Amino acid sequence: MMPAAVLFDMDGTLVDTERLWWDAVTDVALGLGRELGPEDGPDVLGRPSGHTAAHLLATTPSANALTAQDLSARLDEAFTELVGQETVPRPGALELLRLLAAERIPTAIVSASPRRVVELVRDRLGRDLFTLVVAVEDTPASKPAPDPYLEAARRLGAEPADCVVVEDSPVGLAAAEAAGCPVVVVPSTVLIEAAPGRTLLGSLADVTLPVLAEALDGAR
Repeated sequence: MMPAAVLFDMDGTLVDTERLWWDAVTDVALGLGRELGPEDGPDVLGRPSGHTAAHLLATTPSANALTAQDLSARLDEAFTELVGQETVPRPGALELLRLLAAERIPTAIVSASPRRVVELVRDRLGRDLFTLVVAVEDTPASKPAPDPYLEAARRLGAEPADCVVVEDSPVGLAAAEAAGCPVVVVPSTVLIEAAPGRTLLGSLADVTLPVLAEALDGAR
């Protein structure tokens, strides 16, 4: 049995933009006189700009004159500029998307990035390859809350348990599991351990129709 839909995270999953997000945050933080370190990872990778802005404000004394809104806007602007310069699909991404389109399986980008960035990436990958987009502006709470994946399933008229999520980060994985979706995990920057309901793979090139069917069946 095939999934009712396949819901893709964007940064680090479909495209190699998780690195660009880290670079954008690094540049903004350096402008405040602060260097990022490994300890900042959980508050940067997979997080929306509002969360990362709040983290920088709380840990950077020189940023006290800024508001979270101002800093979030700086981060979004820096990230958008980098994505506009370089958007690299992850190995196997385009082939998988074309396979799903040929099989008429609905797909969605479900991202913690702002809509203008998500739409930019959608255009680069192929607008017609996606049924819909859920960006950070579309839900009251972003990942790791389940809201984005629940919203995508709702818009597609599908049960979350019938939708397979493809993720790369612990934050996104937490969101998908909280939504009740089976998950195919293709780690990018952070190691993720095996657990019930997760299918761990090395690349999107390893994601096939039987793999999606098995992920769906294994979660039931």
